[in-house]
Amino acid sequence: MRACEPVQTGIAVRDGVRIAYAVYGEGEPTVLLLPAWSIVHSRMWKAQVPYLARHCRVVTFDGRGNGLSDKTPALDYSDDAYAADALAVLDSTGTARATLVGLSGGARWGVLIAARNPERVERLICISPAVPTAPRDPEFVAAFSQFEQRLDEHEGWSKLNRHFWDAHYRDFLEFFFSQALPEPHSTKPFEDCVEWGLDTTPATLAATMTGRQVSAHEFRALLEAVQCPVTVIHGDDDRIVPSRVGRALADATHARFVPLAHCGHLPQARYPVRINVEIRDAISPAIAAPRRSRRRKRALFISSPIGLGHAQRDVAIAAEFRKLRPDVDIEWLALHPVTEVLRANGETIHPASSGLVNESAHFESECAEHDLHAFSAIRTMDEILVNNFMVFYDLVRDGDYDLVVGDETWDIDHFLHEHPNEKRTAFVWMTDFVGWIPMPDGGDYERRITADYNAEMIEHIERFPQLRDRSIFVGDPDDIVPDDFGPNLPRIREWTEAHYEFPGYVTGFVPPTEGERAMLREQFGYRADELVCVAGVGGSAVGSALLQRIVAAYPDAKRRLPNLRMIVVTGPRIDPSSLAAPEGVELHAYVPQLYRHFSACDIALVQGGLTTTMELTASQRPFLYFPLRHHFEQSFHVRYRLERYGAGRCMDFAGATSDAIAAAMVEELGRTPAYRPVASDGAAKAAALIADVV
Repeated sequence: MRACEPVQTGIAVRDGVRIAYAVYGEGEPTVLLLPAWSIVHSRMWKAQVPYLARHCRVVTFDGRGNGLSDKTPALDYSDDAYAADALAVLDSTGTARATLVGLSGGARWGVLIAARNPERVERLICISPAVPTAPRDPEFVAAFSQFEQRLDEHEGWSKLNRHFWDAHYRDFLEFFFSQALPEPHSTKPFEDCVEWGLDTTPATLAATMTGRQVSAHEFRALLEAVQCPVTVIHGDDDRIVPSRVGRALADATHARFVPLAHCGHLPQARYPVRINVEIRDAISPAIAAPRRSRRRKRALFISSPIGLGHAQRDVAIAAEFRKLRPDVDIEWLALHPVTEVLRANGETIHPASSGLVNESAHFESECAEHDLHAFSAIRTMDEILVNNFMVFYDLVRDGDYDLVVGDETWDIDHFLHEHPNEKRTAFVWMTDFVGWIPMPDGGDYERRITADYNAEMIEHIERFPQLRDRSIFVGDPDDIVPDDFGPNLPRIREWTEAHYEFPGYVTGFVPPTEGERAMLREQFGYRADELVCVAGVGGSAVGSALLQRIVAAYPDAKRRLPNLRMIVVTGPRIDPSSLAAPEGVELHAYVPQLYRHFSACDIALVQGGLTTTMELTASQRPFLYFPLRHHFEQSFHVRYRLERYGAGRCMDFAGATSDAIAAAMVEELGRTPAYRPVASDGAAKAAALIADVV
């Protein structure tokens, strides 16, 4: 799932060559994001497009040789050809004038256009510019000169060789992008770039190496003709094009030079927030609004949209927070289905929420039949996380909030640690689990990647221990899994105890007494002589396969339990009519305060999410839960906590036939729950931890 879809796509044809382009957003100005070397295509701008498209019109195109544009070795891959393609795209999209943004080789083509067609260029932004303004590193120059030769050995930059590519193209891609992304914890952009490199062929990429580039002498003359404002951005650890090249370009064009510390050749991928801000500020310099005097304090609450559990507990915490700090107004940055809970509780949703991309929808797109690789889904929504952080950034950049509370808002926590200077206000981070855990069938690859993500998080906290003003674990130390973060990394529990505070679990309600439960049953129309089964899967459509399995089990269960009544709550993102339910099954869509129905039922059938299962635990209700396959949180973190409470019965979806589900229901209904009690004051304790931060 992409964070932003184009409003227009098309093909510009120039000299018989087809160049694929896309247009995002609308209005003025227009930003043309130029291609780089055809080792990648326009998806390299995926973290920039959604943000910029909210503020202006954005045009991208695949450079000849990759992506959806023509890509054969026979094409002209000269600098003049790429520059002419860019002008053809401007013409095809009806763009008279644009800001050009060029990365690597794209900066070279941007200079050509700005010098030769000044009327088409508003300003020029060059990132990691591969231009002939200063010498490249000797090892690279030597390898470039031997590109056509047959070599006996290929180590390091000698892999920049036509014959090596013919036999070991992927090997070269992995080497090249290891140099382009030297920063630690760059596994996701590295994998993206290798994949994009495989979208062309070694023969085509070799042809781009032999296309005519402008000489240093020609380029100096072009620089003298550039009249538009220029910004040059360059990392000081660029191993493809040394930063002295960018500094020389800035000097020659009287440009603003932006150095990036500890940064390699692809900052738009590795540090997208910084690049987004630099591009936008170059286009329209930000003027910070003055803080209003004598105003009430303001807090921004942000609740993870993946499921509804976070919303219920966050509303409970907000209610307790208001008791302690009535002088603070609360606004919410939130998405459906969280907004359903917020509106039902009279909360204020900030209009900027409309700019968020739905994370639940992304998780649904990654799900197979009751199978969701949660860690992989989080990695593949990287552009969505960037987009949503940028919405948050625009909202708080003027410093008009006194507090931000993020409940498992991974984007905000990650990018604030990546860019600590962008912190504008007090920040409280909440979560109910700590640590990415590999699934057993993920092998060495998944163990390595999860450990890398854990190591990055640990390093963030070590480098910037004060960035989080509070870190709150929703639970107790005993709820933390007895695992480690990975090889040579700390144990999860010991590290979490050292860096978090523990208010206990937050249910958001006080479990009913037996008398209150009887009143609830009467209120909901549940007869005393019937066994009420309530099934639900939370706020996303990920659980549709489980609901279908549950309703299919109803006839078997009804034969064993003649007085059974089954009520299925599909949630706000599943259409009840999509379930092929047998006669007798009652289907309902979104039900506010579903925990009250769970409190009144005789047995529940649910997915493996923490909130729902802990609500049932607090209410001492029998329940079966079915963790999603490959969902590390449900499989490890949640299950460990439920086993500590002695609560529920874990069922394997793969073996959950209708007969097995019916038999398990009979067995659980024959037991009297004696779960460990769940404290009901967690919301008040969490609110107290937050209140003194303001």
